[in-house]
Amino acid sequence: MLKSLLQNKLLLDDTFLVGTADLSGLIDRKYGDYKYGISIGKILDDTIIDSIANGPTIEYYNYYQRVNNELAAKAEEIKKELHKINVYSIVLDPTVTTNSSEYKAYLNNLSVDISHKMVATRAGLGWIGKTDLFISTQFGPRLRLVSILINKNPGINSIPIDESRCGKCNVCVEKCPAQAATGELWNINLHRDKFFDAFKCREMCGQLAKQRFNVDIRICGICVSVCPIGKKNKKKSYTKGVL
Repeated sequence: MLKSLLQNKLLLDDTFLVGTADLSGLIDRKYGDYKYGISIGKILDDTIIDSIANGPTIEYYNYYQRVNNELAAKAEEIKKELHKINVYSIVLDPTVTTNSSEYKAYLNNLSVDISHKMVATRAGLGWIGKTDLFISTQFGPRLRLVSILINKNPGINSIPIDESRCGKCNVCVEKCPAQAATGELWNINLHRDKFFDAFKCREMCGQLAKQRFNVDIRICGICVSVCPIGKKNKKKSYTKGVL
Protein backbone atom coordinates (compact mmCIF):
# COMPACT_ATOMS: atom_id res chain seq x y z
CA MET A 1 0.00 0.00 0.00
CA LEU A 2 2.85 2.40 0.82
CA LYS A 3 4.59 1.70 -2.47
CA SER A 4 1.35 2.24 -4.37
CA LEU A 5 0.69 5.52 -2.56
CA LEU A 6 4.15 6.82 -3.33
CA GLN A 7 4.03 5.81 -6.97
CA ASN A 8 0.48 6.87 -7.73
CA LYS A 9 -0.47 9.72 -5.43
CA LEU A 10 2.75 11.35 -4.31
CA LEU A 11 4.48 11.93 -7.63
CA LEU A 12 2.82 15.33 -7.47
CA ASP A 13 3.15 17.22 -10.77
CA ASP A 14 5.86 17.91 -13.31
CA THR A 15 7.41 20.72 -11.28
CA PHE A 16 8.59 18.23 -8.67
CA LEU A 17 11.14 15.44 -8.44
CA VAL A 18 10.54 12.68 -5.90
CA GLY A 19 12.68 9.78 -4.71
CA THR A 20 12.96 7.41 -1.76
CA ALA A 21 16.03 6.48 0.27
CA ASP A 22 17.18 3.83 2.71
CA LEU A 23 18.93 5.79 5.47
CA SER A 24 19.81 2.85 7.71
CA GLY A 25 23.06 3.56 9.56
CA LEU A 26 23.23 7.13 8.25
CA ILE A 27 21.19 9.05 10.81
CA ASP A 28 21.25 9.47 14.57
CA ARG A 29 19.67 6.75 16.69
CA LYS A 30 17.41 9.35 18.27
CA TYR A 31 15.24 9.06 15.15
CA GLY A 32 14.43 5.47 16.11
CA ASP A 33 12.52 3.52 13.48
CA TYR A 34 12.45 6.40 11.00
CA LYS A 35 15.12 4.82 8.80
CA TYR A 36 13.72 5.65 5.38
CA GLY A 37 13.36 8.95 3.60
CA ILE A 38 11.34 10.66 0.89
CA SER A 39 13.20 13.40 -0.98
CA ILE A 40 11.14 16.02 -2.79
CA GLY A 41 12.63 18.63 -5.09
CA LYS A 42 10.67 21.63 -6.32
CA ILE A 43 11.93 22.86 -9.70
CA LEU A 44 12.78 26.57 -9.72
CA ASP A 45 11.69 29.16 -12.25
CA ASP A 46 14.36 29.64 -14.92
CA THR A 47 13.65 33.34 -15.47
CA ILE A 48 14.30 34.14 -11.82
CA ILE A 49 17.38 31.91 -11.61
CA ASP A 50 18.83 33.39 -14.82
CA SER A 51 18.44 36.86 -13.32
CA ILE A 52 20.83 36.18 -10.42
CA ALA A 53 23.94 35.25 -12.41
CA ASN A 54 25.63 38.35 -10.98
CA GLY A 55 24.10 38.25 -7.53
CA PRO A 56 20.83 37.98 -5.61
CA THR A 57 17.78 40.16 -6.18
CA ILE A 58 14.84 40.96 -3.91
CA GLU A 59 12.64 39.03 -6.37
CA TYR A 60 14.82 35.96 -5.87
CA TYR A 61 14.69 36.35 -2.09
CA ASN A 62 10.89 36.57 -2.09
CA TYR A 63 10.65 33.62 -4.49
CA TYR A 64 13.07 31.59 -2.32
CA GLN A 65 10.82 32.15 0.69
CA ARG A 66 7.70 31.27 -1.28
CA VAL A 67 9.15 28.00 -2.58
CA ASN A 68 10.28 27.02 0.92
CA ASN A 69 6.75 27.62 2.21
CA GLU A 70 5.27 25.62 -0.66
CA LEU A 71 7.59 22.70 0.02
CA ALA A 72 6.82 22.75 3.74
CA ALA A 73 3.08 22.73 3.03
CA LYS A 74 3.43 19.94 0.48
CA ALA A 75 5.40 17.83 2.95
CA GLU A 76 2.69 18.27 5.58
CA GLU A 77 0.05 17.18 3.06
CA ILE A 78 2.05 14.05 2.34
CA LYS A 79 2.47 13.37 6.05
CA LYS A 80 -1.32 13.32 6.41
CA GLU A 81 -1.68 10.94 3.47
CA LEU A 82 0.91 8.61 4.96
CA HIS A 83 -0.82 8.63 8.33
CA LYS A 84 -4.02 7.39 6.68
CA ILE A 85 -2.23 4.13 5.85
CA ASN A 86 -0.53 3.91 9.26
CA VAL A 87 2.86 5.11 8.07
CA TYR A 88 4.30 7.62 10.50
CA SER A 89 6.63 10.37 9.40
CA ILE A 90 8.79 13.32 10.42
CA VAL A 91 8.94 16.35 8.15
CA LEU A 92 12.35 18.03 7.93
CA ASP A 93 11.75 21.69 7.07
CA PRO A 94 13.27 23.03 3.82
CA THR A 95 15.60 25.37 5.71
CA VAL A 96 16.72 26.13 9.25
CA THR A 97 14.86 29.21 10.46
CA THR A 98 16.15 31.69 13.02
CA ASN A 99 13.26 30.91 15.38
CA SER A 100 13.80 27.15 15.36
CA SER A 101 15.32 25.18 18.23
CA GLU A 102 17.99 23.84 15.88
CA TYR A 103 19.25 27.25 14.75
CA LYS A 104 21.73 27.87 17.56
CA ALA A 105 23.36 24.47 17.05
CA TYR A 106 23.35 25.03 13.29
CA LEU A 107 25.41 28.20 13.65
CA ASN A 108 28.26 26.26 15.25
CA ASN A 109 29.16 24.31 12.11
CA LEU A 110 26.50 25.30 9.54
CA SER A 111 25.24 21.74 9.31
CA VAL A 112 22.17 19.85 10.48
CA ASP A 113 21.44 16.35 11.79
CA ILE A 114 20.01 15.19 8.49
CA SER A 115 20.91 16.97 5.28
CA HIS A 116 18.32 17.23 2.51
CA LYS A 117 21.21 16.75 0.11
CA MET A 118 22.19 13.49 1.79
CA VAL A 119 18.64 12.14 1.52
CA ALA A 120 18.46 13.20 -2.13
CA THR A 121 21.77 11.53 -3.05
CA ARG A 122 20.66 8.34 -1.26
CA ALA A 123 17.45 8.53 -3.30
CA GLY A 124 19.49 8.69 -6.49
CA LEU A 125 18.23 12.11 -7.53
CA GLY A 126 21.69 13.65 -7.95
CA TRP A 127 25.00 14.50 -6.32
CA ILE A 128 26.82 17.28 -4.47
CA GLY A 129 28.56 19.92 -6.59
CA LYS A 130 31.82 21.75 -6.00
CA THR A 131 30.14 24.64 -4.17
CA ASP A 132 28.15 22.20 -2.02
CA LEU A 133 24.99 22.54 -4.10
CA PHE A 134 22.73 19.58 -4.71
CA ILE A 135 22.94 18.89 -8.46
CA SER A 136 19.97 16.94 -9.80
CA THR A 137 20.56 14.75 -12.82
CA GLN A 138 17.70 16.45 -14.67
CA PHE A 139 17.79 20.11 -13.71
CA GLY A 140 21.15 20.71 -12.11
CA PRO A 141 20.91 22.87 -8.98
CA ARG A 142 17.72 24.65 -10.05
CA LEU A 143 15.54 23.22 -7.31
CA ARG A 144 14.83 23.37 -3.57
CA LEU A 145 14.56 20.28 -1.40
CA VAL A 146 12.46 19.02 1.47
CA SER A 147 12.72 15.62 3.17
CA ILE A 148 10.34 13.35 5.05
CA LEU A 149 11.49 10.50 7.29
CA ILE A 150 9.21 7.47 7.40
CA ASN A 151 9.12 4.41 9.64
CA LYS A 152 8.41 1.80 6.96
CA ASN A 153 10.36 0.55 4.00
CA PRO A 154 8.77 2.05 0.88
CA GLY A 155 9.69 -1.06 -1.12
CA ILE A 156 11.21 0.97 -3.92
CA ASN A 157 14.79 0.28 -4.91
CA SER A 158 16.67 3.52 -5.46
CA ILE A 159 20.30 3.51 -6.59
CA PRO A 160 22.25 5.99 -4.44
CA ILE A 161 24.78 8.30 -6.08
CA ASP A 162 28.10 8.16 -4.24
CA GLU A 163 30.32 10.61 -6.10
CA SER A 164 30.28 13.82 -8.10
CA ARG A 165 29.52 13.90 -11.80
CA CYS A 166 30.78 17.46 -12.25
CA GLY A 167 34.04 16.30 -13.80
CA LYS A 168 36.47 19.08 -14.73
CA CYS A 169 33.83 21.81 -14.80
CA ASN A 170 34.81 24.67 -12.46
CA VAL A 171 32.31 27.37 -13.44
CA CYS A 172 30.71 27.59 -9.98
CA VAL A 173 34.13 27.63 -8.31
CA GLU A 174 35.34 30.48 -10.51
CA LYS A 175 32.14 32.53 -10.17
CA CYS A 176 31.79 32.15 -6.38
CA PRO A 177 32.28 35.67 -4.94
CA ALA A 178 33.42 34.17 -1.63
CA GLN A 179 35.97 31.85 -3.26
CA ALA A 180 34.65 29.24 -0.86
CA ALA A 181 35.33 26.12 -2.94
CA THR A 182 38.61 24.27 -3.54
CA GLY A 183 37.41 22.63 -6.77
CA GLU A 184 37.74 19.13 -5.32
CA LEU A 185 35.12 16.61 -6.37
CA TRP A 186 32.64 15.40 -3.74
CA ASN A 187 32.21 11.77 -2.74
CA ILE A 188 30.42 10.17 0.21
CA ASN A 189 33.68 9.79 2.13
CA LEU A 190 34.74 13.44 1.76
CA HIS A 191 33.60 15.84 4.47
CA ARG A 192 32.10 19.09 3.21
CA ASP A 193 34.76 21.18 4.97
CA LYS A 194 37.46 19.54 2.85
CA PHE A 195 36.11 21.01 -0.39
CA PHE A 196 33.89 23.92 0.63
CA ASP A 197 34.05 26.64 3.30
CA ALA A 198 30.44 27.19 4.36
CA PHE A 199 31.41 30.06 6.67
CA LYS A 200 32.99 32.02 3.81
CA CYS A 201 29.87 31.44 1.75
CA ARG A 202 27.54 32.55 4.56
CA GLU A 203 29.53 35.72 5.21
CA MET A 204 29.49 36.73 1.55
CA CYS A 205 25.77 35.95 1.27
CA GLY A 206 25.14 38.39 4.11
CA GLN A 207 27.26 41.09 2.48
CA LEU A 208 25.51 40.72 -0.88
CA ALA A 209 22.02 40.89 0.61
CA LYS A 210 22.95 43.98 2.62
CA GLN A 211 24.51 45.71 -0.40
CA ARG A 212 21.79 44.87 -2.90
CA PHE A 213 18.53 45.22 -0.96
CA ASN A 214 19.53 46.19 2.58
CA VAL A 215 18.16 43.10 4.32
CA ASP A 216 19.91 41.17 7.06
CA ILE A 217 19.70 37.72 5.47
CA ARG A 218 22.07 35.21 3.91
CA ILE A 219 21.34 34.60 0.23
CA CYS A 220 23.30 34.53 -3.01
CA GLY A 221 22.38 32.03 -5.75
CA ILE A 222 25.14 32.82 -8.25
CA CYS A 223 26.37 29.23 -8.39
CA VAL A 224 22.80 28.01 -8.91
CA SER A 225 22.40 30.34 -11.87
CA VAL A 226 25.70 29.66 -13.63
CA CYS A 227 25.79 25.85 -13.40
CA PRO A 228 25.97 24.51 -16.99
CA ILE A 229 23.86 21.46 -16.14
CA GLY A 230 21.00 23.64 -14.96
CA LYS A 231 21.30 25.99 -17.92
CA LYS A 232 21.43 23.13 -20.40
CA ASN A 233 18.42 21.26 -19.03
CA LYS A 234 15.94 24.09 -18.66
CA LYS A 235 12.59 22.36 -18.28
CA LYS A 236 12.77 20.67 -21.65
CA SER A 237 12.09 17.16 -20.42
CA TYR A 238 10.05 16.98 -17.23
CA THR A 239 9.36 13.50 -15.93
CA LYS A 240 6.86 12.87 -13.17
CA GLY A 241 9.25 11.85 -10.44
CA VAL A 242 11.88 9.14 -10.52
CA LEU A 243 10.48 6.64 -8.04
